[in-house]
Amino acid sequence: MAKIIDTLGKYLIVALITLAMFIFFRSVERKPLLADDNTSFVRAVVTQNDNEDLQAEASLDSGDSQKVVLLIKSGSHKGETVDAYSLNGYLYGANCKVGTRVIASLSEYDGSLSANVYNYDRENEIWVLLAAFFGLMWLVGGKKGFNSILALIFTFATVIFLYIPLMYIGVSPFIAATASVVIITVVTFTLIADWQMKSIGAMLGTVFGVVVSGIIALLFGHFGHVTGYNVDDIENLIYVGQNSKLDIGGMLFSGILIASLGAVMDVAMSVATSLHEIKEKKTTDISAKEIFKSGINIGRDMIGTMSNTLILAYVGGSLGLVMVIYAYSYQMHQILNMYSMAIEIMRGISGTMGIILTVPITSLIMSFLLTRKNKE
Repeated sequence: MAKIIDTLGKYLIVALITLAMFIFFRSVERKPLLADDNTSFVRAVVTQNDNEDLQAEASLDSGDSQKVVLLIKSGSHKGETVDAYSLNGYLYGANCKVGTRVIASLSEYDGSLSANVYNYDRENEIWVLLAAFFGLMWLVGGKKGFNSILALIFTFATVIFLYIPLMYIGVSPFIAATASVVIITVVTFTLIADWQMKSIGAMLGTVFGVVVSGIIALLFGHFGHVTGYNVDDIENLIYVGQNSKLDIGGMLFSGILIASLGAVMDVAMSVATSLHEIKEKKTTDISAKEIFKSGINIGRDMIGTMSNTLILAYVGGSLGLVMVIYAYSYQMHQILNMYSMAIEIMRGISGTMGIILTVPITSLIMSFLLTRKNKE
């Protein structure tokens, strides 16, 4: 019974933290950046299309569009039909056929309704994919899989409800990221491994490792003359900064803390769990030095794979940039001194260095925690 109460208490605390973050999120006043033109986005289905092949055959440079009739499936105009246009483009519009589910932008002026096809309606597919993902995690992971689902949802909630609003109201991005990392780390490890010696060691090792990643990125940015103003979306960010208290320059470096968190948590937990098992299975006393050496040996095998994980994730995310560099045969001096390339190198290397340093940091913490009772 006591164990059940402890478990329910753990879930209750996580729920209360999430609720508090949500209340904070709702309390932040955001200045509207778009004029209120009575535009709304709704779900709809194509009921009539006079030329179904136009979208597929037309050139993107031609400006052609399809004229369709939509049946609105959500919003205040649900059940109504409206004439609409589907623009021909890679990012917007859709190849409309009768029965195609789309998202439409509706505008109402003087009682007259106009509509355009914004994009395909992918919401059902997204929910199915998420259900399959969470179901597989629960099926394979059992109770820990269920707790992992809760931890993942909590991580998402922390980023949206806490990290982003804190930066918006003027809190230092580095402080906002550090606070978010600490909260995510503590809740995740508590959900997955409870409040044990190994989870405490993994928590401390994760926080230190992630913060080290951020500090390394800050140092590189300072000496390499890379700032948060060298990113692709800087025009939009400057506009946001002019209408809020956002510190644009610090966003780039705080994002590295969030981006490296998952990989660092994995390494810290693996090292902490392994050392905890070694201590539990050891029939004779083991010294702090031996535990530390064991942690280093365990971590050496993980450093290579986890470093590849993080580096390849960044390479995959910037594949378009890599392809452009390859196709246009950029010169080496040009490549290494591009802002975009410097940023990707900074992200990948600083995050990987955080992973590497997490091994000795976690090993040192666990060697102290696991031998503390013997000293006492």
